[in-house]
Order: sequence, then structure tokens, then C-alpha cells
Amino acid sequence: MNIPSALRYSNSHEWIRVEGNEGSVGITDYAQGELGDIVFLDLPDVGAKVTAGEPFGSVEAVKAASDLFAPVSGTVSAVNSSLGQQPEQINQDAFGKGWIIKINLSSTDELGNLLDATSYGKLIEQSHGDHH
Repeated sequence: MNIPSALRYSNSHEWIRVEGNEGSVGITDYAQGELGDIVFLDLPDVGAKVTAGEPFGSVEAVKAASDLFAPVSGTVSAVNSSLGQQPEQINQDAFGKGWIIKINLSSTDELGNLLDATSYGKLIEQSHGDHH
């Protein structure tokens, strides 16, 4: 299980990589594994406002559809348009080419509410334990 240490994580399995005031957001390797093959994404437009903990779009996979939740509040500054043609990039490279949106953060304070890699690893272990 790949959990890069430089990222921050939400309880709903999104990650964010912050550079300055902008954060790239995607879903984790664990999340894409639980969803299975991703076939479609419903994503916001650039300029849309997002709120921490609120849905900003959805992902549809063969097994299930799932809302995507914003890990932080702000404004969408970029959308990974290549996912329209190749949503499987999320399955193949969840933390790299499979990034979903970028957000201009309204405040970096919210990052403190997110999990670090160690805490996220524990969260997965717990939720994995519930299923089996």
C-alpha cells in the first residue's frame, strides 16, 4: 500500500499535495483499489468554489459510484482534463498522473485538520478490519 509521506489525507480517502497556496487533490491508492476500475468522473469547472468536507464531484467505477470530498476550502484552479478520456489513470497512478483537481486554498489552517501518512495508514487498517 502506497501512502506518500509528503501528502495530507482526509477521512474520506482524498489526498492533497500543497505547494504554496495551491493544492493538488486526488483519491488515494487505497480508495481506487476499493472502487475498482474507474470509468467516469463528474468534475467541477475551474473557478468553482469548494468547501472542506463537502462533495466537489463524483467518481464512477465498475463496482460503485462515490462522491469526491474536498479536503480543503477554496477555488478550483485546474481540472485534470485528461481523466475525461483516461479515467483509468487514477487506478494506474493515483498519486501522480491521476490527480483530479487543484485548489487555491482559502486558508492553509484547514490542513491541520487532515491526517498525515501515519494516521491515514491507521485509518485504513481500522476500516479494513471492519470489512473482514
